[in-house]
Amino acid sequence: MTRLRPALSGILAAIAGIAAGHLVAGFLDPAASPVLAVGSTVIDLTPTPLKEWAIATFGTNDKAVLQGSVLIVTLALAAVAGLVSRRRLAIGVGFLVLLTGLAGAAALLRPAARPVDAVPAVVAMAVGVATLVWLARLTRTASGDAARRTARAAGATSGRRGFLAGALGVTALSILAAAGGQLRSGAQAVKKVVLARPTDPAAPLPTGLESTVPGVSPLRTPTASFYRVDTNLTVPKVDVDSWTLEVDGMVERPFTLTFAELAALPLIERDITMTCVSNEVGGGYIGAARWLGVRLADLLDHAGVTGSPDQVLSTAVDGFTISTPLAVVRDGRDAMVAIGMNGTQLTDVHGFPARLITPGLYGFVGATKWLTKLTLTTYAAEQAYWTRRKWATDAPIKTSARIDTPAPLSTITAGRTAIGGVAWAQHRGVGTVEVKIDDGPWQQTRLGPDVGIDYWRQWYLPWDATPGLHRLSVRATDRAGRLQSSDRATPFPDGSSGIQEVVVTVA
Repeated sequence: MTRLRPALSGILAAIAGIAAGHLVAGFLDPAASPVLAVGSTVIDLTPTPLKEWAIATFGTNDKAVLQGSVLIVTLALAAVAGLVSRRRLAIGVGFLVLLTGLAGAAALLRPAARPVDAVPAVVAMAVGVATLVWLARLTRTASGDAARRTARAAGATSGRRGFLAGALGVTALSILAAAGGQLRSGAQAVKKVVLARPTDPAAPLPTGLESTVPGVSPLRTPTASFYRVDTNLTVPKVDVDSWTLEVDGMVERPFTLTFAELAALPLIERDITMTCVSNEVGGGYIGAARWLGVRLADLLDHAGVTGSPDQVLSTAVDGFTISTPLAVVRDGRDAMVAIGMNGTQLTDVHGFPARLITPGLYGFVGATKWLTKLTLTTYAAEQAYWTRRKWATDAPIKTSARIDTPAPLSTITAGRTAIGGVAWAQHRGVGTVEVKIDDGPWQQTRLGPDVGIDYWRQWYLPWDATPGLHRLSVRATDRAGRLQSSDRATPFPDGSSGIQEVVVTVA
């Protein structure tokens, strides 16, 4: 008997178990699916430099790459279990039990885990072991001494046919189970809610430059195009009817609100640009939207701050935590618990039913999605997810500018054109944007409409492009006259910096 069939038996057993676990998780909690639970644990244990490398290298595909890597490693280990079971079935079974047991432990170690979250792994274990034992029996052929070689050959042929049929059956059932789990998870759509009009609305958004300068980012980012960066391998599906927001900690009057009660409070509407700390110079992890919500300071005033807290520890429905400096929340900026985005309710991807928005701070210290709890506490007493990983505790967004058009390494036609893009200096405001062509002088650009200090600014520079290879650079200055830093810095620990340069060919 070759090693192929035992190895394949282990792989098919793992696939069957994973598929069955995924199907069950679709009905209980998608995040408890074995591969997703292990993947989430890998994310938590991954060193910060490796995380940053993955985001910089794979962008928004980083989660798919991680899940694929976890699956490949799992199948490789399952193949080993199959090979071991060739001679010692009990040891192979034990190895498979260990793999699924680790998946169950990963599910139970999640911050908001419940005992039922171990069920998908238990099902995966039972199905995987049963499949391995069954396939192992199918691979057995007749054996004996030389006088029975003919019978042994006939048994081998029968064994191969039986194994092939069994393998195809396992594969088909696994595909159906995995698809069923995926459909079940996707079918849990968020409930539609009707949002009240804001008591403090934003002014009408002016017309942006995108209509006259092709290639420039729209003044308002469409919700479907708004960036998403988080640690979640599956998007939480929150039941808005049972959801609550709790405010506790160092307060005089702890309280809990239902969604209806939160939405009935005075609502503000603000145009705010959000930026992820993982955004590299010139990167796309930034978006501008109109947000609707309850001012965070109003909620804290209702609770009554007591003692000397210095942070608002916000908690998501899955137990993920973020620390926001209390001083920033209380300095008059429009930090809010947002329930609406671009004129409608939040999408599940962007934090339905409520999320934190803190103008001027990178998302990792002020933009908790799927929010369910606000705790006033101190940094000495409580450390949030990113704080424990040595990221900055106070992370104001750095002034920066990006060239949208012409695109890097593109070829454009000689003659009159435009260099354009966006610049941001949240909670300080963009004062000027300058562009340098090759080694020439810095030239001041024309700015788009001013939507406020918390919003980005479009810009463009008319350019008579001449044939050849050209290097374009851009920099911004905030309204206080502070020029963006030219020092190159990586995102860790408080955001990237440097001057973006792009090279284009003019033909």
